[in-house]
Amino acid sequence: MNVTITPGKLAGTVMPPTSKSQGHRLLLAAALAQGESVIRNLSPSKDIEATTACIRVLGARVWQEEDGLHVVGRGGGFDGGKPLFFDCGESGSTLRFLIPIALAVAGGGSFTGHGRLMERPLKPYFDIFETKDIYYARYEDKAGLEGRLTPGDYPLPGDVSSQFITGLLYALPLLEGDSRIVITTPLESRAYVDMTLDALGQFGVTARWEGEQTLLVPGDQTYRPAAVTVEGDWSQAAFWYAARALGGEVEILGMDAHSTQGDKAVAGCYEQLGRPGHVEIDVSQCPDLVPALAAMAAVRQGTTQIVNAARLRIKESDRLTAVAAVLNAMGADVTEGADSLTVVGKAALVGGVTIDSHNDHRIAMMAAVAATRCQQPVAVLGAECVNKSYPAFWRDYRLLGGQIVEGAV
Repeated sequence: MNVTITPGKLAGTVMPPTSKSQGHRLLLAAALAQGESVIRNLSPSKDIEATTACIRVLGARVWQEEDGLHVVGRGGGFDGGKPLFFDCGESGSTLRFLIPIALAVAGGGSFTGHGRLMERPLKPYFDIFETKDIYYARYEDKAGLEGRLTPGDYPLPGDVSSQFITGLLYALPLLEGDSRIVITTPLESRAYVDMTLDALGQFGVTARWEGEQTLLVPGDQTYRPAAVTVEGDWSQAAFWYAARALGGEVEILGMDAHSTQGDKAVAGCYEQLGRPGHVEIDVSQCPDLVPALAAMAAVRQGTTQIVNAARLRIKESDRLTAVAAVLNAMGADVTEGADSLTVVGKAALVGGVTIDSHNDHRIAMMAAVAATRCQQPVAVLGAECVNKSYPAFWRDYRLLGGQIVEGAV
């Protein structure tokens, strides 16, 4: 789907979808529980569909009722029967969370994905598997694993992705003895680990920090079924904060200021970018905010430096390159560094261009919000990529007064 946007101010109220990150975590915990759980307020998306399909492969039963998504878990017992095949879509969370879980409960499996998913790093796991006598093979479009996790120490870098830590936090409690996750480099995106610990706790599973770099994970634990509610997604709310920063009158509903989501930092960044002058924002703990922050920075008074963003190169797109290319095409002044972006604000953007979404949901949403401050229309190619995380984005954009024509370029 392609869309053409006529510039204009957005105004009104909007309720972002619920947290995709929290949704993944609650689904997996429910799948490992012995009994029936209910997950309320779970917004649909392609990534959530991928995790739902994968927990069915694990043996969970899943169906929707009026009060929420019902999940009858398979329990955490080991079943090394027939080989399991997991299609993780384009979801990095699904892939990285499921790998250790599959080893813990089924002795491995075969994993595939779409888009750039199978290009994304898995080496932190493979380095561990080499010391644990776990067989792995990686091909262009799939990965295969065979073996069983055993209790012990699991060293992981903290600056590649916190998803590796989360995957182990789900699997290690099922083992016969205690384990430790030892983080060997400074931990980025710590809030995602805290979100995982919170989700585990809702299903009766515990792990705890021992100092700044070590997580103690007791073994022989059992996931208990629970009724849980997914909270609003701060990473999606960020685009409506950006619309507000670009002159819109947008009221954002349904957000929890006390959330464990690291992306709630967008509220403070919005205030910071609303003041003129030089601003530096460290996104090591909230990398998903970069497209929205860059859109805000493009039309503010002053220069904005967004730093410690190297991990964005291994997302759905090389997101540093994509952000710079898209905003510059629209008339912004963005300079790309090895792990940073420097944005010199302008009074307005020009537009009058056709933008490639790079098959990246956050790039498409950034372009849509930035288009509100353009002088000429902007066309976005591949606009359906928002379905990965926010299928209702274009509907909500229209409800806020956004002028969109589908199919026109």
